[in-house]
Amino acid sequence: MNPALGYGFSVLGLSASVLGAVAGAYALITGRLHIMKPVRQWAWLVFVSGIGTFVIMEIALFQRDYTIAYVQKVGSSTTPALFNFAALWSALEGSIILWALLLSGYVAAVLVKFRDRATDPLMGWALVIMLAISGFFFALMVGPANPFLRAVVPLGFDGPGPNPLLQNHILVAFHPPMLYLGYVGFSVPFAFATAALITGRVGEGWLIETRRWTVAAWGFLTIGIVLGAWWSYEVLGWGGYWAWDPVENASLLPWLTGTAYLHSVMVQERRGMLRVWNLSLLCATFSLTILGTFLTRSGVIDSVHAFSEGSIGPWLLVFFAVVAGGSIGLIAWRGDELRSPGAIDSPLSREAAFLANNVVFGALAFVILLGTVFPLLAEAWNDSRLTIGRPYFDSLGRPIAFVMLFLMASAPVLPWRRASTELLATRLLWPAAAGVSSMALAIAIGARGLYPVLTFGLGGFAAGAALRQVILATRRQGWRGFVGRTNGGMIVHIGVVLIAVGVASSEAYKTDRSATLLPGQSVVVADHEFTYLELKADENDRRQRIYAEVQIDGEDIYAPAQTRYLRSGMVVPTPSVRPGFSEDLFLVLDKTPDDPQGPVRLRIIVRPMISWLWTGGALMGIGSILAIFPGKRRRGTEAVSAVLAKAQQNSEASGVSPADVPSVTGASHG
Repeated sequence: MNPALGYGFSVLGLSASVLGAVAGAYALITGRLHIMKPVRQWAWLVFVSGIGTFVIMEIALFQRDYTIAYVQKVGSSTTPALFNFAALWSALEGSIILWALLLSGYVAAVLVKFRDRATDPLMGWALVIMLAISGFFFALMVGPANPFLRAVVPLGFDGPGPNPLLQNHILVAFHPPMLYLGYVGFSVPFAFATAALITGRVGEGWLIETRRWTVAAWGFLTIGIVLGAWWSYEVLGWGGYWAWDPVENASLLPWLTGTAYLHSVMVQERRGMLRVWNLSLLCATFSLTILGTFLTRSGVIDSVHAFSEGSIGPWLLVFFAVVAGGSIGLIAWRGDELRSPGAIDSPLSREAAFLANNVVFGALAFVILLGTVFPLLAEAWNDSRLTIGRPYFDSLGRPIAFVMLFLMASAPVLPWRRASTELLATRLLWPAAAGVSSMALAIAIGARGLYPVLTFGLGGFAAGAALRQVILATRRQGWRGFVGRTNGGMIVHIGVVLIAVGVASSEAYKTDRSATLLPGQSVVVADHEFTYLELKADENDRRQRIYAEVQIDGEDIYAPAQTRYLRSGMVVPTPSVRPGFSEDLFLVLDKTPDDPQGPVRLRIIVRPMISWLWTGGALMGIGSILAIFPGKRRRGTEAVSAVLAKAQQNSEASGVSPADVPSVTGASHG
C-alpha cells in the first residue's frame, strides 16, 4: 500500500510539474494568458504531491514497512521517534523527498503571495521556472532515486536504522531542514530573475518582488550552516566545528554569493547600477545550491557529512549545466538592456564600498570553489587522489576575512554618491575608538599573536560601526529602529563579529592534551583540574555505552563515552562538554581498558570563547528576521515601488516599452 501510494504521488508531482510548465510556457509565448489559471491548479497539485510523498514515507518509517527498500536501509524498530522521523533525510532518496517537499511549499507560497497577478507575464514565467525545477526533482524520485522502490522482506528482518552519527544528537532534526530551506528558497528569486530576463523587464521591479524571499532563504541557510558546525562540534568527537570539508564548503559557497548579492542589490535599487552583476550573482547562487546537492548526495566525495551514495550524480551535473548555461545565455541575450545608467561617483561612497565587498566575497568563493572542486577534477583526469587541506583555506581565507571586517566597518558609515573626508572622519570616530579599545583590552588580558589581535581590533571596529547605526536608528524611531533591512543587517554584522572573534580565540588559544589516568587520579589542564572517578557501562536494545565519570574542578561530573550501536556494529565517540561564556571544556574518551580498574585515556580540549560562535549565529538569524520586515522609513518607499511595479506590468499590455516606465528605484529614492 505505502509503496504504491508514495510512488503515485511522485508520478503525480512529475506530471503536474511538466504539464504546468509546458502549458504555462505555451500560454505566455502565444499570449493566451487565460490558460494561466489551470496552470496554477497544476501548481497546487505539485504542492499536494510534495506533501503526499513526505507523509507516506514518514508513515512507512513509523510502521517499519520493510516492503520499501529505503525503509530497510534506514529504518529500525529500536530507533527513537525523533531520529526515526529524521531518518527520512538521512540518505539519498529521502533527501530528494525533502527537497521536493520544500520546493512545492515555496511554489504554494508564491501562488498565495501573487494570487492577484495570475496574468502577469513576470509572475507567469517565474511559476513556469519553479515548476520546471520541481519537475526535475520529481523525475529523480520517479527514476534513479526512487524512494518507494519495493523490496523483499527477509524473515524476521529488522533494519539497521540511520547512520549512528545521525541518531545521537537532536540537531539532526533541525540542521538538514534548515540548510535545505535555504538551498531551495533561492529558487524563488532565481525564478523571478530568470523571468525578468525572459520578459525583458530587467529594471528594478523584480528586485522589489523578491527582496524578502532572498533574505529569508539567506537566513535559513545561515542558521543551517551554524547548526551544522554546532552538530560537528557536539557529535564527531574531534573538538572542532569546521574542517573545510567539501560538503561544508558546498553550503558555504552559495552563502557567500548570496551575501554578496544582498549587498550589491542595494546599489541597483538606489542607483540602478550592477544589473548584470546582480543577475549573475543570483543565478550563481542557485547554481551552487545544485552543485552542493551533487557533492552531498552523489557519493563522489568521502565526507562525514555525505551520508549517501547513488546514481544521480550525472543527472545533477546535467541539471547544473542547464541552469548555469541557460542563465549565462539569457544574461548575454539581454546584455544591451542591462547596461547600467549610472556610475560610481567616488571611491569614498557606499556603492564603492559595496562593490569592493562583492569583489572580496567573490574572491573568497573562488578560493573555496577551487580548493573543493580541483581534487575531483584531478581524480577524474588522471585517476589520482589529491587532498587540499586546511592550510590552503586558512592561508588564503584569513586575509580576505580581514578585508571583509574592515569593509563591514566602513560601508555602513559611508553616504551614497560621495563622502567628504571631514564627514568620514566624524562618522568613523566612535567605530575606530571601539576597535582600538577592543585591541587594547585583548592585549591587556593576555591576547598574543598577530592574527587574533588584529581580529579583535577589526571586530571592534565593525561592531562599533554597526552599533552606531542601530543607536542612531533607535533614537529616531524608538524600538522600530531594530526593524528593517539596514538595521536588521547591522544586527547580522554584530553576529558576524562575534563569530569572527570566537573563531580567532578558540583556534589561537585552545589547549589540547591527552592524559592516561587511573581511577582517582587527576590532571590539570589550562588551570582546570580533571579527576577520573570510575568507568561505567549501560546498555539498551539500541546501543552499548561505556563512559568515564570525570569530575571538573571538584564540582560537576561529566561522562565522555564510547557508544557501540548494535545494529550496525559501529562505535562512535560521544564527547561531554562543559559550555561557558569564556571557554568550553571538551572531554573525549579515547581509549577504554578491558579491566574497569585499569587506566583510561582522555582527550581534554579547552576552547576559549567558542560559545560566541553559537551566539553570533543566533544574532544573525534574528537580524535576518528583522531585515525581512520594512522599517518605518521604507514603508512609503515600498508603497511607491509597488505602484510603479504595477505600472511597469501594465505597460507591457499596452505595448509601451518597459524602459519608458520610470524605474522603481528612481521614483523610490528621488
